Amino acid sequence: MKLLACNSNIPLAQSMADYLGVKLTEVSIKRFADQEVFVEIHENVRGEDVFVIQSTGFPANDHIMELLVCLDALRRASAKRVTAVIPYFGYARQDRKVGPRTPISAKLVANIIAASGANRVLTIDLHAGQIQGFFDIPLDHLFALPVIVKDIKEHYKKLDQLTIVSPDVGGVVRARALANRLGVQLAIVDKRREKAGVSEVMNIIGEVEGRDCILFDDIVDSAGTLCNAAKALKDAGANSVAAYVTHGVLSGAAIERVSKSVLTSLVVTDTLQTTEEMKNASNIRVVSIAPLLAEAVKRISDETSVSSLFD
Repeated sequence: MKLLACNSNIPLAQSMADYLGVKLTEVSIKRFADQEVFVEIHENVRGEDVFVIQSTGFPANDHIMELLVCLDALRRASAKRVTAVIPYFGYARQDRKVGPRTPISAKLVANIIAASGANRVLTIDLHAGQIQGFFDIPLDHLFALPVIVKDIKEHYKKLDQLTIVSPDVGGVVRARALANRLGVQLAIVDKRREKAGVSEVMNIIGEVEGRDCILFDDIVDSAGTLCNAAKALKDAGANSVAAYVTHGVLSGAAIERVSKSVLTSLVVTDTLQTTEEMKNASNIRVVSIAPLLAEAVKRISDETSVSSLFD
């Protein structure tokens, strides 16, 4: 088994390598003057089981191209099997036609990953579950739930005072799964989105008065929805409001927005590389997903069960 790290999240790849007790494969990923991607693998990979670790966050297109060129290089180097480990799968929010003459970009990206030489994909908390069906190769879909449940239990001693909150109706299934794991109440924020990136909170469905609320979602990008939902919960009488999100995209002024919000804390995983601005934010905390991903990599390589990681 070999681990190969592209440039999007080297700290996560190194943590996975440390967990597995292996070294990252030596590789050079460079740019020509016109920004074309060039990859050179410095170790023999013939007949090897290779895992390429690359999140497709900002800049998404550059990171996707790095992944594709690495996959092609490994295929031409006669690797036995190549698994694309994509902790954060970009373009996942474009999973359906939202209007006339619009693309389904998640399917397009799935096609080109398979065409570039990936034999398998490993990812975590896809924005929409149906994206699994966009791939014509095997896909292992992990959930951050075990890591998040463990962290909540470490930081909240009075679970009977907790309410898990879905920030929108679309995330109810995800939030219910967390609430069931913890054995706590569930609430929903009903909002109306007038246009992309702008949301208006309308109603709180469920009992939140006097309770510690935890908003739970898969992606935080601009953080507008999250901060508006937190304010609505406080206005409805919540004792405190925190948030747990798998993928901390946090683009633009999101970190500043979170810092000035009523959120006591925003906890994200390291599926995307942690920036200095995130580290300096007083109410943003990062938990590592590396042991979960590394264990999945080990089980795929050993041809043993991955589904037991969901327990």
